[in-house]
Amino acid sequence: MAIKSEVLVYVGTYTENVPGGSKGIYVAPFDSATGKLGALELVAELKNPSFVAASSDAKFLYAVSEVGVPGAEGGATGFVASYAIGAHGKLAPVSKVESRGTDPCHVAVSHARHTVAVANYSSGSTVSLHTDATGAFGNASIDRHSGHGPNTSRQEGPHAHSVTFSPDDRLLLSCDLGADRVFVYRHDARTGAITPHSHPFVALEPGSGPRHLALHPSGHYAYVICELTSNIAAFKWNASAGTLRQFQHISTLPLSFTAANTTAEIAVHPNGRFVYGSNRGHDSIAAYSVDAASGRLTLLSHTSTGGKSPRSFAIDPSGRWLLAANQLSDDIFSFAIDPHTGALAATGGKSTLSRPVCVSFVPLRA
Repeated sequence: MAIKSEVLVYVGTYTENVPGGSKGIYVAPFDSATGKLGALELVAELKNPSFVAASSDAKFLYAVSEVGVPGAEGGATGFVASYAIGAHGKLAPVSKVESRGTDPCHVAVSHARHTVAVANYSSGSTVSLHTDATGAFGNASIDRHSGHGPNTSRQEGPHAHSVTFSPDDRLLLSCDLGADRVFVYRHDARTGAITPHSHPFVALEPGSGPRHLALHPSGHYAYVICELTSNIAAFKWNASAGTLRQFQHISTLPLSFTAANTTAEIAVHPNGRFVYGSNRGHDSIAAYSVDAASGRLTLLSHTSTGGKSPRSFAIDPSGRWLLAANQLSDDIFSFAIDPHTGALAATGGKSTLSRPVCVSFVPLRA
């Protein structure tokens, strides 16, 4: 595969229980002129690599293996794997270790590139793993969440769903769908260890199911998309104190829509003027404007993702394009972003892949 694009897109997938389905992690060149994705190629075989994340220097890619199998230390575990990114986006395996919990569903890399954090969904825990200069994993630090919510079918116990490092790597935030909490940790960038902050969590509306979190580039706000109530919760974020104070919640759905829906992904546009969230059921991306003075959101529009159940989407580094991965219709659609209005417009670009879960833009190294 001869990639001439300056940007790659890696796609994580579900591989199990789908005849003729995906086999692992895929990569494709991204055309920054048209916003369209090139041909997808398998670059790493791995069971259920549902989420992937690259290091800030684009030298390594990290992926969870969302499974639950007997672990070496007893109990069930999933895995996290690291790969060196080579020429044309090829991946070379570096390390694979237990995630110290069941069904890891999200992964993040510290900005200084020395820590990888993982959210273990079924076992309700946050794990940080120190990494060395080769991308290999070292010591692990584990925090097992507590709490539950009123939704007895989804919130019988804690279910960690995402991990997000603060820009200075001092703090790690972990959304827990089952406990209706966002946990806050101190992060030791030297060792990779995490410890509960003096303000260890913020509680959300009971039954809301916080799933993913996005920090505003101003450093003053955080936005959490709530899977079970189809809302976005907006917070004042005090990075120095490590505190979150909620000031708004807003629906992701049109008032006229009454069918079943869950939300999935959230992202802030690089210019800080817009926030986007995905609906599974309504099968759309909801777009909001951000008030610069207060951080409050105002709904702008809903745009169909062209398929069924948009599990994830991502905005390219330039802020001009958005790719939406429709898990249940096995496709990825491309949209142009109007930088002035935040509006999305389909480019006509469509890629087919069995059970895409996440899309991750990675600029190629010079």
